[in-house]
Amino acid sequence: MPKTPTPRSGSKGGKGLGKSAKVSSMRHRKLLRENIKAITRPAIRRMARRGGVKRISGEIYEIARTCIKDFVTDVLRDCVSYVEYERKKTVGVMEMLLALKRQGRTLYGFDHEIRGRHTHAHFHY
Repeated sequence: MPKTPTPRSGSKGGKGLGKSAKVSSMRHRKLLRENIKAITRPAIRRMARRGGVKRISGEIYEIARTCIKDFVTDVLRDCVSYVEYERKKTVGVMEMLLALKRQGRTLYGFDHEIRGRHTHAHFHY
């Protein structure tokens, strides 16, 4: 959950979302609502096609969005647990892989050097 803006000590720049006259000493985080709508009907249709679905009812799209949101929420909850344990602030590839593995959805195709600099996927055919 996003925290409410808190005053910062001093007005020395740093990471922020810009400086304005009114909010120079406050840090804001944009609240995203209804961002599940960003998963469009064509995107859901493409996923269904990949899964072998030939014809799709119009009522499926909201149900699919709900299922996708539930899945992503569960995975991210585990990712955040790993990140908080390691006292980091960024969810990385390794946390995502461990969260998926914990839920029984092991994802193959990533290099073993993930803890180092190589954070991209290596696909072996």
